[in-house]
Amino acid sequence: MSDHDLILSGLAMPALRIGLDDRIAMMNAAAQDLFGAAAIGRHFAIPLRQPDVLEAIARAKSSRSPGLARLSLAGPSQDTVLEARVIPLADGVALVFQDLSALAQMDQMRRDFVANVSHELRTPLTSLLGFIDTLRGPARHDFAAQERFLGIMASEAERMNRLVRDLLQLSRVEAEERLRPDRDEDLSQLVQEAVSTLRPMAEAKQVGLKLSGTQGPHILRADRDQMLQVLSNLIENAVKYGSVPGGEVEIDLYEELSPRGLQLCLVVTDHGEGIDPLHLPRLTERFYRVDGHRSRQQGGTGLGLAIVKHIISRHRGRLIIESELKKGSKFSVFLPIS
Repeated sequence: MSDHDLILSGLAMPALRIGLDDRIAMMNAAAQDLFGAAAIGRHFAIPLRQPDVLEAIARAKSSRSPGLARLSLAGPSQDTVLEARVIPLADGVALVFQDLSALAQMDQMRRDFVANVSHELRTPLTSLLGFIDTLRGPARHDFAAQERFLGIMASEAERMNRLVRDLLQLSRVEAEERLRPDRDEDLSQLVQEAVSTLRPMAEAKQVGLKLSGTQGPHILRADRDQMLQVLSNLIENAVKYGSVPGGEVEIDLYEELSPRGLQLCLVVTDHGEGIDPLHLPRLTERFYRVDGHRSRQQGGTGLGLAIVKHIISRHRGRLIIESELKKGSKFSVFLPIS
């Protein structure tokens, strides 16, 4: 084995060498996992058949100059994005690969986020501009139309205000996610406070709120405002989207011993339409809605459960969502006490 091969074989990153006969002369263990050991001895164009990589290899062979190329490998759930550093050698060409999949995924998430925010803001802004033009023109002296349009404009402006507020809250929660809360709070008291605040809204929709497990104190390290937001979001969602008039939302609080130690369990259960299991893995994604039109009508921004997920993560807890069509949904929050 040549000195070059010894160096390449010791690298943690995938690396290979193409010989002077254009065949792959060696691959380290990481490269064999990536391309398969069967590629050794074969022409380099078989596993590396993407044009950018082939051009970089040809350039390194002809001009003896190093280069960079990017290639994508199809995976079961998402593509693997690699950057190949092409290095000319006396006995061929070496390629060292760096995995950029996480960076590519983050970049895609940023683009999706900007696109989603733009879409969410564009709709109410378009409505506002349209009504302003109408009020300045055809409805200038139509006082009945003015009153109706101003009501709609106020609703659309409040929708944008909720979106901006939730975006700021999400940004704040993400920034604090690695900071552990340092104050003791009684979750029983917080649950009662959240239920007291939301009861008028539930009564207006003819939905009952049933509490259990809040008689005694349940103390844990928590951020009071953030935990109130978790409680309000889960209970409000259960009332708005998971219940029908005459229905009931159950809020249970109890302690249990788990393999991880003593934990506090908060369970919010509704008995409404339920959620198709297809949607469950994506419910905590930003702007993801099971029923987008209904959610917007109810004033939802699509960010509530994403905020809940980050708050629970900050408290080192877990969120488990279970649902069955026509039988309702259950949102369980598990928080370590110690």
